[in-house]
Amino acid sequence: MMTMKMLENKLQKTDRKQAVLYLFCNFVSLLLITAYSAMMFSPTVLLALPEGGDSRKQMIAIFVLALFGCVVFTVYASGLFFRKKAKQLGILMALGASRKRLAPGLFREVLTLSGASSLLGIAAGFPFVFLLWNGFSLFLVDSEQMTLKLDFKCLYLSAAFFVIVVAFSCLTACRYLKRTNIMDVVHEEHKNEPVKEPGRWCGAIGILLVLAGAVCGYSAPSVYMKLFSAYPSALINLFYAPVFAGLYMIMLHTVVHGWRSHQKHPYKNIISRSMMKFQGKQTVNNLLVSTVLIAGSAFALFYIPMLSVGQTMEIKARPFDYSYHYRMDQTVPKQEDITALAAKYDLSIKDYRSCSYLMLAMDGTIEIEDEGNTFHYEHADLVQEAKFLSESDFYRLTGKRISVNKGTYYAISNDEETGTYYLNTGASFLTNMTTRTTLPVSFAGFAHYSFLYDTVGYYILNDEDYKAISNGLTPDWQGTVAFFNISGKDSYAFAEDFFHTLVSSFGPECEFPNYYDRVAKIAANEAGKIYWGDTDVMTHISFDNPDTSDFRAYWTYMPKIRILDRNDFSRTFAVFLMMFLFISIICALAAMIISYTRCMTITLNNRYVFDDLKRLGASPSFLKKEVKSQAEIVFKIPSVIGMSAMYFLYSMIMFANDGKLVSGEIGGLAACLGILVLYAVIIYLVFRCSVRKMCLQLTIE
Repeated sequence: MMTMKMLENKLQKTDRKQAVLYLFCNFVSLLLITAYSAMMFSPTVLLALPEGGDSRKQMIAIFVLALFGCVVFTVYASGLFFRKKAKQLGILMALGASRKRLAPGLFREVLTLSGASSLLGIAAGFPFVFLLWNGFSLFLVDSEQMTLKLDFKCLYLSAAFFVIVVAFSCLTACRYLKRTNIMDVVHEEHKNEPVKEPGRWCGAIGILLVLAGAVCGYSAPSVYMKLFSAYPSALINLFYAPVFAGLYMIMLHTVVHGWRSHQKHPYKNIISRSMMKFQGKQTVNNLLVSTVLIAGSAFALFYIPMLSVGQTMEIKARPFDYSYHYRMDQTVPKQEDITALAAKYDLSIKDYRSCSYLMLAMDGTIEIEDEGNTFHYEHADLVQEAKFLSESDFYRLTGKRISVNKGTYYAISNDEETGTYYLNTGASFLTNMTTRTTLPVSFAGFAHYSFLYDTVGYYILNDEDYKAISNGLTPDWQGTVAFFNISGKDSYAFAEDFFHTLVSSFGPECEFPNYYDRVAKIAANEAGKIYWGDTDVMTHISFDNPDTSDFRAYWTYMPKIRILDRNDFSRTFAVFLMMFLFISIICALAAMIISYTRCMTITLNNRYVFDDLKRLGASPSFLKKEVKSQAEIVFKIPSVIGMSAMYFLYSMIMFANDGKLVSGEIGGLAACLGILVLYAVIIYLVFRCSVRKMCLQLTIE
């Protein structure tokens, strides 16, 4: 005799496919979130990505997208599970089982499935991180800095997500138990969720909203600061909200109308279009989440070519193989020392050029922070340190002649005049930091020589002004810059030896990054304040670790060495490249798994439709065509919209930075386009596998 308990167990076994799908969705979501949060909290990553920097902000922004996608994904998986579970509950209720009788078994099953899958996902997250990270290290670059260290504070995020998954599952279970109409419960899985049919204007308005939201969200912080002289809160990101509303409208238009006119052939693909339309709510939500994740994946992936292509082109375009500079109070290798060192490697140097420069203080306007997150601007006599060449020395060093009038100065920029925000073009006088004598000046324009362009800034003075302001300046405020080439083919061993010899010749007084400003420090100390650079961990670089990315990227006296910079690029920026590649893989995996899951759901929910079509005589080729049409929308629309929207946004950011696209940025964007093609091929292969799996489930040969 079959008892109610035995019947309940038998019904649970019939729903094992849906239970496995639910387990899989929860497992994958927790695995991805745990892996991502482990990377975000990793000391290895945090040391390489400076606090407040653009790289860390991008990492957090993409994490928010991934978190949003995984939350929606688990909610969707829970909804699917309970739609199937409703039939089992309805049958048991019809046989006389009370809700009080069913509740313990239901909650036991829900807690077991959601809890076990989530905990397994969390546990699998750490091996997944180590597998990917060490795999990258093995095939790409391996260095001491690449040793992965984890901070288990990341488990707080995983635990919060775990609570969300379990709590939502329990709430959904309560909602289904409270339903009173048994027939509605039994037929829950066959209910369609059509969306209200909008006009054909929906797609066009959606595209406009996406464009408007991208522009408004990007420009809102700067506009807010100009209007209110205050720093915006995180709520300013709500200006990006029209992007999501626009994406939803685009997805809605895609599901309801499509992007092709059906007036000439209204019955063409009517089955696949109707199936998609009658399950519109589920489909639109899935398309939206997949689009956001693919966009986040593309955004992370773009970081790599934009950094590497621009750097590669800059290195190739350098007019000299070597460039270095130093303070006059330091004992560093001179021309004869370098010649002797090169001879050890059977090399000789040529085209050696050098000249002196002065380190002077410039006045200007500075930003003063007030209470309440506001700020105001004030003029200050000592704002920043800068390096000044005489016009004759600039000619001897570069071969470019420029005439500088007395009382004026030129700022040296790259040929495209990008990144000029590093340069002070509003100074009214310069200060000798030893004697405190001043020289009245005005900005005369830009001189172009990319090899001298850096974040501290080089400037050019009239010869007479240069001589006058240099009187009494001590060696610690004077410097020398030198260029040279290698005769014939360069040697990496020599370049590395020269670099380490140069670093070891500097004293501890030069052990600081290029954003540590001695003039700003003196100004702060004279005002009775502590300079931020003396307390901030960002300024702590060490001569003991000259091969780390921090040292190579930020040391204020870092030389430019063509062969070293080209060959060591991967090692220098390894953590940056690995982190963003890892982020891209996480988001891409989530998007493709969601799309695959949606395809399997279409198969499960519409099996009876395909069975009816078989009985009506539909051929296998026709059925395969309908299956492919369903899966095509699930994969193609998020891929096309996510990739194109992010490519447009990234191009807009590159243009908005300085009002133009330079050769390095154009080359980087071209590489990004090539990567998107490869990304599309991978998605296409997953799409083909999904179609094959759908046909197998529906027994279509």
